[in-house]
Amino acid sequence: MSYMNHIHALNRHDMGGFRPFFVAGREVGWVRHALAERLAEAATVFEVGPFGVALRADLGDAEARTQAIAAALAPLVDDGVLPPCNGESYTVAASWGEPALFTLDRAHVAALGVRAYGVHLNGYVRRPDGLFLWVARRAAGRGVAPGKLDNMVAGGHAAGLTLWRTLEKECAEEAGIGPALVRRARPAGLVSYCRETSPGLRPDTLFVFDLEVPADVEPRNTDGEISDFMLWSVDKVLETVRVTEAFKFNVPLVILDFAIRHGLLTADAEPEYCDIVQGLRRGAVSFHPPPE
Repeated sequence: MSYMNHIHALNRHDMGGFRPFFVAGREVGWVRHALAERLAEAATVFEVGPFGVALRADLGDAEARTQAIAAALAPLVDDGVLPPCNGESYTVAASWGEPALFTLDRAHVAALGVRAYGVHLNGYVRRPDGLFLWVARRAAGRGVAPGKLDNMVAGGHAAGLTLWRTLEKECAEEAGIGPALVRRARPAGLVSYCRETSPGLRPDTLFVFDLEVPADVEPRNTDGEISDFMLWSVDKVLETVRVTEAFKFNVPLVILDFAIRHGLLTADAEPEYCDIVQGLRRGAVSFHPPPE
């Protein structure tokens, strides 16, 4: 196994199984062909054809689109085609920084193949014997990757919150870290990928933050989502990434990015260095023109 195995695993997708999804003339997602045929039944909401799937133009604002999509997807949830809503909404836009086109329950993000965003925090400690990273273990009852290792803090970017507010919220819930310490965190870019899953397509972007944690501060979970924390040397973390699948599927990208930025993974020492660097920011899929 190698570092690149994780990058390859996060970028496997067969776009022949999907049709593009358009809103207001912009391509915002991808829908499986079988689901597209079911969406055609909601003819007052979706227009479906060889071009793909488009939200009808008379749904003219974000609120109208949000309500119409939720109503159209509800029967599919009842039929077991889609998973139940989890009550957390994500903003859907044509690209980051643009106005919201609609909001969508987190459980249905993959079904429509829209880009989702999250925040991941590298909590590190400088010691005389080197650099150490706080590693979280996800609780056994988590719906995604139970028992897997994770970054110290990570979470999805919910609608209505800034990235910083999301980071503060997740730090408080997952690691018991207050706003004063969170404000010391430094934005460190992003990683991205496009992964095909059983529910659909996941073109995800993770905004990365670094936080130097004082030696006398120990993270403490408050929401039950993390079972315990371990302080590991960076060498141990990287070796675990390289030879195992112990970490949640997308966490290796965040760790590799951290190691590259801090000079812990170098071109002289790592033969796949160039491929790793280029592979940390993928996720774009080919553009299709919107319907006339």
